[in-house]
Amino acid sequence: MTSQELHYLSISEAADLISQKRLSPVELTQAHLTRIEATEPRLNSFITLLAYDALASAQTAEQEIQAGDYRGPLHGIPIGLKDLYYTKGILTTVGSKILRDFVPDYDATVTERFAEAGAVLMGKLQMHEFALGATSVNPHDGPAHNPWDVDSITGGSSGGSGSAVGSGQVMGALGSDTGGSVRIPAGLCGIVGLKPTFGRVSRRGVFPLSFSLDTVGPMTRTARDAALIMNVIAGYDSRDPSSANMPDEDFTAALGQSMSGLRIGIPDEFFYDIIDPEVAEAMCVATGMLGELGATVERVSIPVLNHSLAISSTILIAEAAEVHTENLRDRPQDIGADVRGRLQTGALTSAHDYLKAQRARTEFNNQMAEVMERYDILVAPTSAIGAPKINQTHIEIGGRQENALSLMSRLTRPFNICGFPTATIPSGFTSAGLPIGMQIAGRPFEDATVLQVADAYEQATDWHTRRPPV
Repeated sequence: MTSQELHYLSISEAADLISQKRLSPVELTQAHLTRIEATEPRLNSFITLLAYDALASAQTAEQEIQAGDYRGPLHGIPIGLKDLYYTKGILTTVGSKILRDFVPDYDATVTERFAEAGAVLMGKLQMHEFALGATSVNPHDGPAHNPWDVDSITGGSSGGSGSAVGSGQVMGALGSDTGGSVRIPAGLCGIVGLKPTFGRVSRRGVFPLSFSLDTVGPMTRTARDAALIMNVIAGYDSRDPSSANMPDEDFTAALGQSMSGLRIGIPDEFFYDIIDPEVAEAMCVATGMLGELGATVERVSIPVLNHSLAISSTILIAEAAEVHTENLRDRPQDIGADVRGRLQTGALTSAHDYLKAQRARTEFNNQMAEVMERYDILVAPTSAIGAPKINQTHIEIGGRQENALSLMSRLTRPFNICGFPTATIPSGFTSAGLPIGMQIAGRPFEDATVLQVADAYEQATDWHTRRPPV
């Protein structure tokens, strides 16, 4: 295979070849390093590139596999980590100036699990500073660039993960998702992003943003690849107080099963209040396809969704300000203006308002749980618009000027509040050639059903096979 063919293999395709000893992990890693060299000047996906270490890991993987010690589908697979995952002995900046020289003395649990699976770590990926933002326009590292249009944002905060996977620099990556930071860049970069059920994947060794909202999850080019990564990173961790003690699960088990009998709801409220007509049309076609695949699809009224932004924003910024109490006090000048402003707002949030938001969250979650007694899945657009330009502040929708950046996380927030597993998958393109994403949300701990629906839609369409021009 040529280098181009190798860097756009799916993880599952590459794993099959590696397990049969028809593809060398060293060859695969070198193909991705070549891709990074060709595209990184335009994309700015990486904060720390580990070329030498990656080749050494690939050589070790190759020796192990040749000796008959094949560890599974991630053995020898090039992956990346958002730069808030602790990596022992490797710079972990969290996209900030304050942690510019921080080198952890231990690995995050998910970092350990990738190493145990034999994955090849290519480097640490660009992000919005402290994960508090939806653009990945970083004042310290520069903006991450969208591979579909390098003048457009990737979305955030896991922007480097979105551009690296979408452009073929890595085969999969981890992002973090507090208000949509896996799903937003995945949707805008034309790839799959999964926010697992809250507590399904350990957060130990992941720099926090919001203790009651943070989740971590995979970003890949296919739903099956996301399931393969979940098989490695999911599971109980006694070192993480928020970790859910659930039985181990094969997240690929439901892939390929019929969607007959599944009940899918399309919320009437909130998601379509402010939306680009092209995105709305793509969603109409996509939900129609789900019906053709055998699911029962119907509209559902969920009025409580209209309170999503107030609940999520209050909790998120208050908890983020608590994380950064010392930074705000001692080094505010070293925090980018946009993030500093949000943290200062959070610091001014009263205990009354925070507790009121948490009480509202309980009622929100109760009402969402009642809805999910009738439906297996909820479907909604990931973003109301395609990726705006890096310096674009407003966009016209329905004759009105809307704040482009506020629209980025608007539609992802509801599923963080209730902790539902939610995937975004490619579901079309705008007339400007920018990806459109569709969210698929399921009941808590039914991540496998979410991936089943994502995979079924994926197999019936070709959106995920399209490649960016970069």
